[in-house]
Amino acid sequence: MRNPANAALDAVDRRLMVATQAGLPRVSRPYDLLAAELGIDAAEVLTRLQRMLDSGVIRRIGAVPNHYAIGYTANGMSVWNVDDRRVDALGAQIGALDFVTHCYRRPRRMPQWPYNLFAMVHGPDRAEVEAKAARIALLLGDACAAHEVLYSTEILKKTGLRISG
Repeated sequence: MRNPANAALDAVDRRLMVATQAGLPRVSRPYDLLAAELGIDAAEVLTRLQRMLDSGVIRRIGAVPNHYAIGYTANGMSVWNVDDRRVDALGAQIGALDFVTHCYRRPRRMPQWPYNLFAMVHGPDRAEVEAKAARIALLLGDACAAHEVLYSTEILKKTGLRISG
């Protein structure tokens, strides 16, 4: 089990996190550039990043696209009221769907909010998002009592935690 509290980080790890927290450099060899900035070699940059991924200090390295800029103007958070005994297993299946970008369990806030499973889907229009939600509904079957799709209207934040150097 990953436990960030047990990860031993040194000054180079911290400098590497600060150097990458806003994204990798947009050059053909970003790890080489980071290595030069940190005074280490590219293999060590990769080793350190992998160790931080394995320990859970960092969760992922990946692109964060602007959905609107790439043509996905319908962005819907589908919310599902799923049987608590089955939500973890079903959530893993939903999260594995190629059109789901985020999937997580959240506590219900009864009686106003009965939903405990959230899955973000994107499409060029609401009809495609609704079709994707229908596919999720089929997968959930009788374990799901209700659902809604909540559409975003703008991007408010696309950054994670920022640490200072």
